[in-house]
Amino acid sequence: MLVAALAKIAFILGIIVGAMAPVITWIERKQSAVMQNRIGANRADLGGVTVIGLLHPLADVLKLLSKEDIVPRGANRFMHLIAPVISAVPAIVTFAVIPFGGQYTFGSTEINLVVADVDWGLLYVFAVGAIAAYGTVIAGWASNNNWSLLGSLRASAQMISYEVTMGLAVVGIFMVFETLRLSDMGLAQDQTLWLFGFLPIPNWGIFLQPLGFVMFLTCVMAENKRPPFDLPEGESEIIAGYFLEYSGMRFGLFFMAEFIEVVVIAGLVTALFLGGWAIPFVSTATLIGAVSPIFGEGFATGLTMVLHVLTFFAKVIVMIWLQMQIRWTLPRPRYDQVMDLCWKIMLPLSLANILVTGAVMLWLRGGAS
Repeated sequence: MLVAALAKIAFILGIIVGAMAPVITWIERKQSAVMQNRIGANRADLGGVTVIGLLHPLADVLKLLSKEDIVPRGANRFMHLIAPVISAVPAIVTFAVIPFGGQYTFGSTEINLVVADVDWGLLYVFAVGAIAAYGTVIAGWASNNNWSLLGSLRASAQMISYEVTMGLAVVGIFMVFETLRLSDMGLAQDQTLWLFGFLPIPNWGIFLQPLGFVMFLTCVMAENKRPPFDLPEGESEIIAGYFLEYSGMRFGLFFMAEFIEVVVIAGLVTALFLGGWAIPFVSTATLIGAVSPIFGEGFATGLTMVLHVLTFFAKVIVMIWLQMQIRWTLPRPRYDQVMDLCWKIMLPLSLANILVTGAVMLWLRGGAS
């Protein structure tokens, strides 16, 4: 059990922290360049080979490692040093409860592709995600800089506000699936729903809770302070926000945490609304049953596991692309508009979504009885 858990942790860290987070910095540059009719990152090279700009993330790391790590005069040194860690760690450990595959049986061995398959998985996501707010507040306060403090106040108010609506936005999802365990939600979505008795659609959360999907994606992007919700980092207003006084790899930790959270958002949306690892219209039992007579059950199960992992990360990549598309499409609103969106629009809509979901469920169950 310990070896299996360590292997899954190593896999997640390798994919998310080691591969996706660095590449996302390249994706952000290249996607913005394509949208703005530019070439994008293409200068960093190794022996004259640029690899379409993929060496830029490595150049960024080397540059940050070579920069001096400065602590401002009058700052709280200890708090200033640990704030980036407090911001980065929740982004990494959140993925512990997000399943990147289902449960597979090989003889007497059962493999469950999630690091921690807990009953309260969705609550864990919200609890751990809330810790990141402390990192931004501490960073701004400990820097002994008025602009940093103003950025941290913006960040804390925005993150705490959107946590409320973000939680209410997914209430409809666990009402429909009747569980907080993300792996159970994935199993429930590995089915086909027959609309009007003849139209097949995947039993995914996005079809069962379309408004919940839009609200959750909006709220979770605002929680991550990604553009257009980057008011805590508003360069034209408060220079750089809560990490103004950071340099070197401590600034790099804030930078890395933001891009890791992009992957976590994509994984969470995939698990809740896009069927997780499920292949549309092809259930796990159907796939294993089709391959087993030819190659045997063990090979069929292994093939299914590989296809499910690839399907999950393909959906994650699509969601990363969507976040980047939104990031480079919408302009930054005023801070009061961001807060009005949360309290005057998203919150009433989330409450209405819960009421409508409950009414429809009662109506369907009444009709079934």
